[in-house]
Amino acid sequence: MKIIDCITYFNEPMLFELRLNILEKYVDEFLVCEAKYTHSGEKKNLNFDINKFKNFKNKINYVAVENEPSNLIKTKNFDEQNNSLFRHNAQQRILHQREAIFQQVKKNNSNDWIIYSDSDEIPNLEIYDLKECKKKIVLFNQKLFYYKFNLCLPDYKWFGSKACRVKDLNSITDLRNIKTKKYDWWRIDTLFKKNKFINLDIVDNGGWHFSEIKSPEEILEKHQNDEHYDEFRLTNIGLDDVKKMIDNRYIHYDHKADKKNFSSKWGKEVKVRLSKIGDEELPKYLIQNKKKYDYWFDNF
Repeated sequence: MKIIDCITYFNEPMLFELRLNILEKYVDEFLVCEAKYTHSGEKKNLNFDINKFKNFKNKINYVAVENEPSNLIKTKNFDEQNNSLFRHNAQQRILHQREAIFQQVKKNNSNDWIIYSDSDEIPNLEIYDLKECKKKIVLFNQKLFYYKFNLCLPDYKWFGSKACRVKDLNSITDLRNIKTKKYDWWRIDTLFKKNKFINLDIVDNGGWHFSEIKSPEEILEKHQNDEHYDEFRLTNIGLDDVKKMIDNRYIHYDHKADKKNFSSKWGKEVKVRLSKIGDEELPKYLIQNKKKYDYWFDNF
């Protein structure tokens, strides 16, 4: 039985190197999938360089997605009236990349475990042994961080990393979309829904979502090209705004707001404060190598 850690990659070498060191003793294979197009449709270089991770070379399986999906809707210049079309295309590019992962995963033994995460979501496998797990699905309840490794969004649960066996995997997107609660045994609807499960485990203290541990320029580039770029462009948030957010330890996105109400969750007037946390809540490898990552800690 193997454990295969699957991620999509944009250009996060520092976080990926951290991931490798945290998970190496628990994971048998790291499946890395990178696309030649951003979610917004911009052509990009393939940034992944396996030579930067020589110590882990034998465990890394790299897959490049060369082409865009065939079901994109043709659009002209971005504007507020047709942003739903841009969102559709962004989602299709994400599905296309995830499908490439799925095709690789299917080649494995049916009892192998698959973990799927975004590249900045790291599951805590030190406290949970997947190889001993009897459940069908495992969800990792993770802390959410911004800008620095020790700046955390308080009182918020992030279910990023999710796991199942190969035989229970319908698609990567189905795994990603599983509801983050355990349903009672009598819930008949779980028999017909792909995103509702009775037979699952939720792992508290399940890891770390190191969102936007990047320079201001990289953060801006990320938001201009990710799945929600259509919303971000309407905020008119620029580089100076991002720098101010980092300096003042707040984010311009309210995770607890109504997700259908654009104005309440995104914008310059939304200011959600971050909290500084102690070393005991961070991965052991990160604390043991704190000098190496000193720049990415808030020391004030």
